[in-house]
Amino acid sequence: MMKFIIAPIVAGPLATSAHLLRGAERAPQPRALTSSSRIKKLFTKTMFNDFFPNIDNVNCSGKDFFSYDSFITATESFPDFANSGDDDVDALEIAAFLGQTSHETTGGWATAPGGAQSWGYCFKEENGCDNGTCTQYTAKGNPCKGSGYDCTAVAGQTYYGRGPIQLSWNYNYAAFSESILGDASKLVENPGRVSEEPVLSYQSALWFWMTAQSPKPSCHDVISGNWTPSDSDKAKGRTAGYGMVTNIINGGIECNKKTGSKVIDRVEFYKRYAKIMDVSVGEEGLLYCNDMESY
Repeated sequence: MMKFIIAPIVAGPLATSAHLLRGAERAPQPRALTSSSRIKKLFTKTMFNDFFPNIDNVNCSGKDFFSYDSFITATESFPDFANSGDDDVDALEIAAFLGQTSHETTGGWATAPGGAQSWGYCFKEENGCDNGTCTQYTAKGNPCKGSGYDCTAVAGQTYYGRGPIQLSWNYNYAAFSESILGDASKLVENPGRVSEEPVLSYQSALWFWMTAQSPKPSCHDVISGNWTPSDSDKAKGRTAGYGMVTNIINGGIECNKKTGSKVIDRVEFYKRYAKIMDVSVGEEGLLYCNDMESY
């Protein structure tokens, strides 16, 4: 059984959280690359530009890093992403994925030009950590021994939040590296690649999105309609929808309480993107997680 950890990240204009999984027993293995024509049809480069009008702002560390082409290339490693065959379902998955990750990488504020939700994908890594001082995301020993590989931290390396989902902790870098690169040691030895290689950076977020974290379902299964809540889930207020995705990502901090600004930011990103893609987000109550117990 996997172990999980939620630890706060506070990073200047970017405030997010580390919320990924320890181990990768259920991580989906990327299949051979397939055509990305379906995603290109649903999500055009013009839409990408409308989503992210400030992505190349001079104040954003993601300037000249996050691009449409890199995103499309990354999705090819996860052919089930936004590929149910239902245009509305798949468009909503794209909007949900980019909405959640926009919150994690936002450079927006309440009075930001164009609105707070026009500043997604501004930061490619946790602010204030590029000087090597953020050593708090290092688990001692080899916590991945049970998964069959070594994720012992390497001296001089730090495992702070990088990429669209803010991949954090040495065991998460190892699990992702094992899954996408076939060798856990590659990103344990050089975690900086996640904020240096655009396609790999997007892949880190897609890997998290597609990976079930038992007992949590994957974000993909929830948003695409492939997850049915158990009786226990129902008793705890867990229902399929965007709010459940937030619960998977950061429920221990943001859910089962009065709706806070972070949840609202996630929802507003999703609504904005869905509107650009001309799809309905559905029932308002399913967008939030205030009455939903976390795992």
